[in-house]
Amino acid sequence: MSASTPAADPTASTLVVRDYLTGLQDSIVSALEACDGQSFRTDDWRRPEGGGGITRIIEGGTVIERGGVLFSHVRGDKLPASASAHRHHLAGRPFEAMGVSLVIHPLNPYVPTVHLNVRFFIAYAGQDPDQSTPVWWFGGGMDLTPYYPFEEDARHFHQTCKASLEPFGPDCHARYKKWCDEYFFLKHRNEARGVGGIFFDDLSEPGFEHSFALMQSVGNAFTRAYVPIVERRKALPWGERERSFQTYRRGRYVEFNLVFDRGTLFGLQSGGRTESILCSMPPVVRWTYDWKPEPGSPEARLNDFLIPRDWA
Repeated sequence: MSASTPAADPTASTLVVRDYLTGLQDSIVSALEACDGQSFRTDDWRRPEGGGGITRIIEGGTVIERGGVLFSHVRGDKLPASASAHRHHLAGRPFEAMGVSLVIHPLNPYVPTVHLNVRFFIAYAGQDPDQSTPVWWFGGGMDLTPYYPFEEDARHFHQTCKASLEPFGPDCHARYKKWCDEYFFLKHRNEARGVGGIFFDDLSEPGFEHSFALMQSVGNAFTRAYVPIVERRKALPWGERERSFQTYRRGRYVEFNLVFDRGTLFGLQSGGRTESILCSMPPVVRWTYDWKPEPGSPEARLNDFLIPRDWA
């Protein structure tokens, strides 16, 4: 899809955005199927309130233990609280939201978990006089969560993210990287979820065409950012020690998704399909009371990577 698609009226452009997003879902699934060697299952769903989605899911793959690449396009009469918490003037408006969201949990502990989301919202005119015009915005980003980290992988991921934002301003990457570091942070543990990436929201001020182009550039960069890492690490040998640490660290992912993640909250509050929303959870996870890695161990090395830095 061309980033120069004219769209003076964003409310008339939902089909343009939808076409891009469904194409992005197809291209990402194809790339991941080539890595794994097995196919994703397709599950179409609809919601009574309006809209639906396409869930592409793989479980028990040769590389991916569980992965979901989800497209959703929902409508409703009242914008959910999770989407209007920072936009009080939009509360109660009818809305339309669409996006692609994915989480990949590989089997091999040396292959990192990854997350991507790109999305588009419209809050339509409401009943109050100050709600006479639609309000729209884009959001999204991607981040990497390794268990046994490699500096080469973190640098590649961040450099690819940075390259995707270079056409949109010299300070764009720095702002969105910082936003990601602050967003994907477990406040109750005072700990980063992973090595970060980029995150943005409420993007509309540069205009529809510019904002849509930025969202596309981020979405299109995902396979370049992640697939080479999978290919480098998927054949590394691992055993029970690595598996035990992986399932322990996956607990942090569950905690973030259930407590802080806006996408999870929006999906549940907007009446989305629960099975699709929660397929982002790892299939095997454990919590061990007050466990700490042995100083100097490979597991302890992860702590050095959870401190934000300029990887790119």
